[in-house]
Amino acid sequence: MLEKLDLTKRLEKEEYKKKMEVLEPRLGELQRKCREMGIPVMIAFEGYDAAGKGLQIGKLIRALDPRGFEVYTVKKETEEERLHPFLWRFWTKLPGKGRISIYDGSWYRKVLEDRFEGRTKEEDIPKAFQSIRSFEEQLAADGMVMIKIFLAIDKKEQKKRFQKLQRSKETAWRVSKMDLKRNEKFEQYTGMNEEMLAQTDTDYAPWNIVEASDKKFATAKIYAAVIQAMGNKIKEEEDKRAAQETSEASEAAEESDKELGESILARADLSLCYTKEEYKEQLKRLQEKMERLHGELYRKRIPMVLGFEGWDAGGKGGAIRRLTEHMDPRGYVVRPTASPNDIEKAHHYLWRFWNAMPKAGHVAIFDRTWYGRVMVERIEGFCTKREWKRAYKEINDMERDLTDAGAIVIKFWLQIDKDEQERRFKARQEDPKKQWKITDEDWRNREKWEQYEEAVNEMLIRTSTPGAPWVVVEGNCKYYARIKVLKTVIEAIEDRLKEERKKG
Repeated sequence: MLEKLDLTKRLEKEEYKKKMEVLEPRLGELQRKCREMGIPVMIAFEGYDAAGKGLQIGKLIRALDPRGFEVYTVKKETEEERLHPFLWRFWTKLPGKGRISIYDGSWYRKVLEDRFEGRTKEEDIPKAFQSIRSFEEQLAADGMVMIKIFLAIDKKEQKKRFQKLQRSKETAWRVSKMDLKRNEKFEQYTGMNEEMLAQTDTDYAPWNIVEASDKKFATAKIYAAVIQAMGNKIKEEEDKRAAQETSEASEAAEESDKELGESILARADLSLCYTKEEYKEQLKRLQEKMERLHGELYRKRIPMVLGFEGWDAGGKGGAIRRLTEHMDPRGYVVRPTASPNDIEKAHHYLWRFWNAMPKAGHVAIFDRTWYGRVMVERIEGFCTKREWKRAYKEINDMERDLTDAGAIVIKFWLQIDKDEQERRFKARQEDPKKQWKITDEDWRNREKWEQYEEAVNEMLIRTSTPGAPWVVVEGNCKYYARIKVLKTVIEAIEDRLKEERKKG
């Protein structure tokens, strides 16, 4: 692909000037339109060293309102970034609705520079491509404009530019030993770029290959590519919004999937229980073990992600408290999940959870999770049917990224029956110390019990995976539920430590 490019393409000064007189105001106009419509834009610049990424970003932003974009320079991972899944640092830098993020280098570093320098192992390359495609697909499906620019020059032109930079003390620092090595092994590095382009050129995030030997030609082509992508998205959104009422009405009329009618929740044996004495004896022993294992997680740099879902008054808070009572508070954080605020609503729904993921050796415990997308948002109509159906794959992909990065991931559903929930609601109402725990919304949600039960069963079937399983916790007896959660977490940690010892 790259070797067949015509890198002699040029644009004369007068022709360039005429083109830019049209392109620059058009880009500014489209930025304003995207802001009005709440369309986010990501522009990633990749390409050969010295191909002019910084220069072309500078040319591009000339036409943009500086209040509406941010530029990120992507270098080697920091220590903090290295302790997270590799896409974490890009999830945390997503633009909000109506904003533009521009990346000088991008998530492709993992399969290019890091691969060339040996920081990414060859056996990890297929997983990295899979994660990148999933990342881009999720964002594009959520309305993001994904624009990827690849700047191409040949080996001779690259070497000439390096030599020019090296002649001046002010610019010599910009040429590293690794830059020169990539020029020396240009054909090998070109092969890596060819594979990257082939693996990640998709309908939802296509590559725009720009012949960059002539800087004026490259600038005009980049403007044209960005304008086309933003213009197409604006038209697509206008058409979609015009048809939205009809679409939502037809979606609401459709029946839910019946092939998933089997009830996992109905199989839970809610009679399981421990006496108070049995509970106290097991709790003390398990908490002491948990304290020791938590230290092992930190020493081995193993991250853990625990998600708690369940019926209102199902016992999530009590189970989390008993789990963490003997854990070192410096090594874990409990994150209660409420309705998204305005900033969170302006981003992909998984953005706020990616921001909260633990670094290696730490534990993140979510009291309610990203599964709100396929439960409360589904049932209350806060997202479309197309969006919540798409979410199963998006969530599975996110959890796979976490486990691929070494995390232990477990999701708990605390199951109680409707009568037990009513008993707990009334007990809370009668206890002045617990009245804050019960709201009118809790009672309203009870009226939709069957809808939630159907949604939960589908969620459990579609998103319980070997790497990130769902564990249904029989919760009518709080003693039993708390012990089961502790045992499950301890067993998962012990299993991982056994694997680590085999590797070592």
